[in-house]
Amino acid sequence: MKFNRTLRLLVILLIGCLQPTGSAWTEDLVAPDRIGRSDAPKSFTFRVLTAHSNNNAQPKFATGMAELYEKYARNHPDWRVRIQLMSLQIPQEHARLLEQARNGTAPDCTSMDSFAVPLFIQQGLLKPIEQYFTKEEVEDFFAFVRPIVTDAEGHIYAWWWTTDLRLLFRNTVHVPDPPDTWQRTKEAALAAKRTTPGLDGLLFNGGRNETTMVDFLPNFWAQGGKLVDEKGTPVFGKEPNRAYLLNAIAYYQDLIKSGAAPARVASISDYSDLTASAIAGSTAMMINGDWVIGQMQAAMTPDAFAKWEISMLPGPTAEQRSTASGGWTFASFSKDPEKVKACMDLVREVYMGSAVEVLQLLPTRQSEFDSMPVFRSEVYQRIKQYLNKSQARPGYPIYTAISNRLQIAISSALSGSRTAENAVDEAMEQVAKVVPKP
Repeated sequence: MKFNRTLRLLVILLIGCLQPTGSAWTEDLVAPDRIGRSDAPKSFTFRVLTAHSNNNAQPKFATGMAELYEKYARNHPDWRVRIQLMSLQIPQEHARLLEQARNGTAPDCTSMDSFAVPLFIQQGLLKPIEQYFTKEEVEDFFAFVRPIVTDAEGHIYAWWWTTDLRLLFRNTVHVPDPPDTWQRTKEAALAAKRTTPGLDGLLFNGGRNETTMVDFLPNFWAQGGKLVDEKGTPVFGKEPNRAYLLNAIAYYQDLIKSGAAPARVASISDYSDLTASAIAGSTAMMINGDWVIGQMQAAMTPDAFAKWEISMLPGPTAEQRSTASGGWTFASFSKDPEKVKACMDLVREVYMGSAVEVLQLLPTRQSEFDSMPVFRSEVYQRIKQYLNKSQARPGYPIYTAISNRLQIAISSALSGSRTAENAVDEAMEQVAKVVPKP
């Protein structure tokens, strides 16, 4: 009997030692599909891009986001956030989101690509959220941000928390000086090919994809081109915009015809193809996004990475230059004010500043380039200057139709299956068929 009592005492003590400590319990505040206690009395659904969550494939980013989520959970013990992951099939994801918003089954809080926000605003599916942010925070946005997330009265419907930037990347061994015009870019690419047989001079997206449009539009904008007028009516097929489009397409065609760019760019539609070529050392230049800086640094030796530099995209003249920015927002579909506030608390406490630093993404507010150590480097300060010259895709729902048609026009003109003139004119005709009647 004495032995049994002693044994029972040891078992009880052992069980006590195995109970979760404060640290273990804290870790349980974050799970792959949850933020907060599993038994929290209140909850809301949160759809987020996988790479922007604690499910990021890179352990250091996943850990960093889990720590931010944990802090949010501690500050809001009554809330359980049910995570829904969004894939990189962006068009399909937004089509599904639009349908869910219409039938009332959309998530309470969700990520949304910036260029999709105007469509949801126009259809009356979002409610204003400016009451959750200060005037100073709104005024701190880069100039291209506010027109996309606001309506004509200035109400804000989504918080644009991270952006990106299209840049010209060059291997300084092959291209020592940054070319600032289309002609100098072609000459630099050809010179690099002459000195290094088998090297591609310049790579860019030219296939049927939104990536092509974002990379191509700066060539159009640099000339003063407009896709739509102030009412949102498509005008890209009318002069002088039609001429600007044809000039930009001719620039791409000349790169291919001269050999400065390979013919296969007409079918490239994925940044990863361009990045892989840069890492392999098989291209002298490429048009890509700022996010590949970290990817290249991680995949290359320090000496190889140090050979690469960034610069503003070239233009028809050194004075006519532009670039493009996209990025991600958060919006709420909930009709419950308490859930909307909880959603915006999550945005403010996790994604406004902290997450861009953890994930090494570009912030949308100018002050963050000075307040966060990671963005104080010479490279990021240059990017800040470029962002002040950047433009975003038009904040009108018709943009999606315009983009789809111009992707076809650009790709077919580059492949030689259509003349640029016929391709642009057909694009205008097709878009005109879907313009809403007044």
